Amino acid sequence: QVQLVESGGGLVQPGGSLRLSCAASGSIFSMSAMAWYRQAPGKQRELVARITSSGSANYADSVKGRFTISRDDAKNTVYLQMNSLKPEDTAVYYCNADVQTRESGIHYVRNYWGQGTQVTVSS
Repeated sequence: QVQLVESGGGLVQPGGSLRLSCAASGSIFSMSAMAWYRQAPGKQRELVARITSSGSANYADSVKGRFTISRDDAKNTVYLQMNSLKPEDTAVYYCNADVQTRESGIHYVRNYWGQGTQVTVSS
């Protein structure tokens, strides 16, 4: 069983910064692509940033230049550094990852979600 646990959310003033973390635990063989999504009230969940196993990253246009995604494979952890935060960044942020496990000698790749962490940008 694999679990993703996010941390680092909270209340911040406009222009401020937050760093989100998402740690994967369980019988993990390797981590493939990892990503952050967000969902604001009344809106659909949207991709914020994604990073491949080779470190290639892509971002939503709305966060380019302000957010940075990174990963530490030794810790099975993905990060999202958020700078110059705006009120429209307010949302629940979810971690997502493709995780490879090995069960009875067979490799499986499954997609997992974290439980979400609230980010509120307000003065």
